[in-house]
Amino acid sequence: MIPLNLPARHNPTLHKLVDLINADVDAYTLWECANVNAVVRLGMSDHGPVHVHIIANIALKLLRLLTAAGVEPSIVKDHALTPEDAEVVTVIAALTHDLGMSVHRLDHEQFSLFIAQEKIREWLRPLYPPREATIIRSEALHAIISHRSGGRPLTVEAGIVRVADALDMAKGRSRLPFEAGQVNIHSLSAAAIDKVEISRGEAKPVHIVVKMTNSAGIFQLDELLKEKLNGSGLEPYVEVEATVEGEAERKLIQVFRL
Repeated sequence: MIPLNLPARHNPTLHKLVDLINADVDAYTLWECANVNAVVRLGMSDHGPVHVHIIANIALKLLRLLTAAGVEPSIVKDHALTPEDAEVVTVIAALTHDLGMSVHRLDHEQFSLFIAQEKIREWLRPLYPPREATIIRSEALHAIISHRSGGRPLTVEAGIVRVADALDMAKGRSRLPFEAGQVNIHSLSAAAIDKVEISRGEAKPVHIVVKMTNSAGIFQLDELLKEKLNGSGLEPYVEVEATVEGEAERKLIQVFRL
């Protein structure tokens, strides 16, 4: 098992949650089953433990950058819970958003709901009273279903998970299908992404830099990241910039911005 490593920092509940998840063989096995369907049977990119751990870290970083800039999480605004509870919602949703891949790729977001429901109840039971646990579970399930194509996040937390999912785009994510000979715009464009850097912005709270070795990576931004960002609710807070640093091709662009 690959242990989940998150910067829990000031959030003791999140720290306890990570310990519970790291001891959960059932959850880890579900992630492995999701990856068998995605990578082995469908020749897709990673949707297993590595992917969800990356998404959880990205989502947590996005949430902290936004709250530091004064953006109020929806669970605080609408349910009078705390920013620390918003971190729990975001991390849980990020970790469970693709559990439905263990059933099937088709409609996996909906399958994720009934699988995640059981796991979320189990994880929250020792951490929260019933009312708070129910609110957090409901908010996490909303974030899960909102990450699908055409999903309409109604909360800050759901928008974060949706965008974070698209930001796991570095070349390692495409390695298996690409090496298996699946040469298409998806594998080529993902292979062109070298690094994604997320930091505090000047004009907006979140500044994302995508470093590419080939301009084919523009597909990842223009078709995938743009689709996830649009309608996420985070558009006013996020700026995205891509640079091409490879020397093996005639550079068609130097900088691309969303």
